[in-house]
Amino acid sequence: MDAKLTLKLDKAVIEKAKSFAKSNKTSLSSLVQGFFERLPEKETQLNLSPTVKELVGVLEIENESEIDVYKEQYLSEKYLHE
Repeated sequence: MDAKLTLKLDKAVIEKAKSFAKSNKTSLSSLVQGFFERLPEKETQLNLSPTVKELVGVLEIENESEIDVYKEQYLSEKYLHE
């Protein structure tokens, strides 16, 4: 059964979403429904070891692209011995 949902979003976000939906020949409703359908049934909690818990937050990363740089550097040193 379909029901109506009202969302309050920034105008620029709405326009971007409309453009994306149009270029993918779908509706905003379908996009939002697809997002909600992929949400987990209930929140999963990770069982982290005490060592990993101690390491959480050790690295201060300003943006996500830095993660790839660190990963590439680590793998190069590990496998290429540079």
